[in-house]
Amino acid sequence: MNVGKAELANIGPKETRKRLLMGVAMLTMGVVLAVIFTYAGVSRGWYSVLFLPFWMGTLGISQARKKT
Repeated sequence: MNVGKAELANIGPKETRKRLLMGVAMLTMGVVLAVIFTYAGVSRGWYSVLFLPFWMGTLGISQARKKT
């Protein structure tokens, strides 16, 4: 028995676009904050703040690509 891979999308095109846009925006914000932190000379502990925008950005893009 040959079972093909069925793609199931949980979200529509409008929500996919929204998540992709949010993901790209969060990744951009992470990069901008990293540049600001570098030029401002903040201590190393502040760089841990960058985890949140990078994580949210990659999560949004991943969800948009997989339509989940």
